[in-house]
Amino acid sequence: MFKAIVIRKEDDHQQVAIESIHEQDLPEGDVTVAVDYSTLNYKDGLAITGKGPVVRIFPMVPGIDLAGTVTSSSHGEFAVGDQVVLNGWGVGETHWGGLAEKARLNGDWLIPLPTAFSTKSAMAIGTAGYTAMLSVMALERHGVTPDQGEVLVTGASGGVGSFAVSLLAKLGYQVTAATGKPHEAEYLTSLGARTIIDRQELTQPGKPLQKERWAGAIDSVGSHTLSNVVASTRYGGTVTCCGLAQGMDLPGTVMPFILRGVTLAGIDSVMQPKAVRMAAWQRLAELLSNDSLEQIATEIPLSQAVGAAERLIDGQIKGRVVVATR
Repeated sequence: MFKAIVIRKEDDHQQVAIESIHEQDLPEGDVTVAVDYSTLNYKDGLAITGKGPVVRIFPMVPGIDLAGTVTSSSHGEFAVGDQVVLNGWGVGETHWGGLAEKARLNGDWLIPLPTAFSTKSAMAIGTAGYTAMLSVMALERHGVTPDQGEVLVTGASGGVGSFAVSLLAKLGYQVTAATGKPHEAEYLTSLGARTIIDRQELTQPGKPLQKERWAGAIDSVGSHTLSNVVASTRYGGTVTCCGLAQGMDLPGTVMPFILRGVTLAGIDSVMQPKAVRMAAWQRLAELLSNDSLEQIATEIPLSQAVGAAERLIDGQIKGRVVVATR
């Protein structure tokens, strides 16, 4: 038997509790993992609170990330004792996820734990840091370089935003951080932000074409924020889109795209090919230190994860939450 957070639904009413589950009840897969750590992402918060249509099958064990040790495997790439990391692939949505002491998975979804990281530090990074790295790589791929001017990060005190600020600063970019939490200015400055702006500058409806400000941007907010960011991006700049904290709408116009050649690059962290995943994690290993991860992450036990998910959705959590599952 092992413990897991389980989401059940009856008559349109969702219930969430820690339950004891028998290993034989795990879903199909060719690799079984003893989970050391998982984490709470915005998507996990939506799943646990029921405030977003994340879970597609009930009952569900949430948790889109996990890191741990292989205990059984019929997959050619992994053997008992290997340490592995998982991000995405519908885990925690259509397949039981990482907020549990054990998980059974498709080995094609896993990558080896980078030697630079422990299972705990890998989950301090989690999908948030991995998504931030994919966003930075997209800016680089589209030719946004540090000498071109300021790069904006929205939702900067959140998980993706915190990592985006840190990674960009380490690569020499001039980072402007947008946040609705002015008391977090010192935290963002310590991560490398040079300028802090109030998110209210971006959250209201704005003109379709605005003063050119940013060489590039990483947005995890969506809605009017993303529209305003695109409208104020410099000629030839790139904005990456990886979240919808404000909303899933995009109330803008084509003008920034056809008059300034702005690129809007979508970032998907769920279905990326293994080669891209491993490249992103290698970059993370090169750029992040354990000290920086300690600054961004807070550890909690599995028993506190449901309450933390509520606070995450309410915007009351800074940085990352690592969940110790055992």
